[in-house]
Amino acid sequence: MNSLKWIKNILILVLSLFFLIIGINTLIGSYRSNNPMDFVMYFFSSSLLILVCLVGIIYFFSRFLIKKQPEGINNDEAQ
Repeated sequence: MNSLKWIKNILILVLSLFFLIIGINTLIGSYRSNNPMDFVMYFFSSSLLILVCLVGIIYFFSRFLIKKQPEGINNDEAQ
């Protein structure tokens, strides 16, 4: 079961990096556009794509770097 977790998280990282490259290329291409409406559409779509990809990359690193709390927290001391 642990290997399935690794495969899923590595797949998320690889897809995020792949679409991040596409988003950056789209952002660069938006500046080459002569039509202002095309520029706005490409600029905001590439910005959204980059944002979603960054969330995927942050998700990958947060799954392995942030330690989980123990599940057996004793709340009897507060009573």
